[in-house]
Amino acid sequence: MLDRMTSPRRETAPLPRSIAEAFDMTGRVAIVTGAAGGIGLAAASVLARAGARVVLADVQADLVRAQADALVAGALDCEAVVLDVSKQADVNALVDDVVARHGRLDVMMNNAGVIDDTSPLTITEADLDRVHAVNFKGVVFGAQAAARVMIAAGSGSIINVTSGAVDIALAQYTGYSTAKAAAHQFSRGLALEIAGKSVRVNTLAPGWTDTPMNERHVLNEDGSIDPDRKADYVQQRAKWAPLQMTGDPLDQAYAVLYLASDASRYVTGQVIRVNGGVTMPW
Repeated sequence: MLDRMTSPRRETAPLPRSIAEAFDMTGRVAIVTGAAGGIGLAAASVLARAGARVVLADVQADLVRAQADALVAGALDCEAVVLDVSKQADVNALVDDVVARHGRLDVMMNNAGVIDDTSPLTITEADLDRVHAVNFKGVVFGAQAAARVMIAAGSGSIINVTSGAVDIALAQYTGYSTAKAAAHQFSRGLALEIAGKSVRVNTLAPGWTDTPMNERHVLNEDGSIDPDRKADYVQQRAKWAPLQMTGDPLDQAYAVLYLASDASRYVTGQVIRVNGGVTMPW
């Protein structure tokens, strides 16, 4: 159990004196879940390019290994691990292994997610269990495992990925939106619980971003992508945003770099909405 009163308060990170210093991740170790593609892969790449040693974790074994190999071929310090974030013991084992081999854990990005297309009236118990196991419990398990290590070290950044769905009512994606909302509230509570230990917890809530998850709407019967349908779908989604554009995974990844780095040393318990202005909560 995480207890706000069990450890003395550590000194906060010193204020960076240059832009380069603020965003420099040299010598730091990061774990990114759901890193075989989309936002997770983009974030892993950006963190590595900023100097971090990055562990790419995903349940898609062949794909995550290929992605890590490609980053290593580009002279980046990356490695791949196969992980099902819905299994707490496996998440704990991964964090323990990373710390044992690399001596530290500075960033934990809990990004792995799955989606459903169900209504509040028809979603089944099986759908709820499947989506919440990854999108909510996976965040809880990853954040808890990282928090234990970071509290002992007196520093660290936990970044939990939710969705713009936490701000609006939806008549579809019921499992996805409710799991993301639960992760959103969990993140705020954890941020408050461990702020006195100099460990920060923030949430990234992406707007519509062009990732493989969203291509399910534009597939041909053989599973290939219909380029014309995809172009039309992206154009329609762009119209939803005041900026009249959709997101690229790199748009989210640069926000992750900010939250991971000392540039955001005074930021915790916040929701960073990279969404083109689709939602603007008070």
